[in-house]
Amino acid sequence: MTPNDVVTHILKTDAFSNWLGITVLELKEGYAKIQMTVRAEMMNGLGIVHGGIAFALADSAFAFACNNRNNLSVALDNSINYLKPVYTHDVLIAEAIEIHNGRSTGLYQVTMTNQHGHTVAIFKGTCFRTGKPVVK
Repeated sequence: MTPNDVVTHILKTDAFSNWLGITVLELKEGYAKIQMTVRAEMMNGLGIVHGGIAFALADSAFAFACNNRNNLSVALDNSINYLKPVYTHDVLIAEAIEIHNGRSTGLYQVTMTNQHGHTVAIFKGTCFRTGKPVVK
């Protein structure tokens, strides 16, 4: 089972990631790089992207990275720091890198950049590994 097989399986039923318009750019064990374009309906009342949208993109990259070995993993804890505002039509890239791959937990950092290469957010997530397969 390859990382691509697992993430393709997840995306078949991941309605929210599909609504975001996520494109998978690169996958390796413990690593995921994804992209999306910000749409008008993703903006908040202050004229910048809603924080939940940026968080969701980072969370999807995190999920794809921590599950792509076909070991069902769920979030235990995560946090995000928003560094720069994001606007309509910005293209965001979220790159999830594995920091720790333990038997029962994993730690990941997701760096989110815009189309200009500026870092707009940093996300850190810890997952719990259930030991069950994602794809049976």
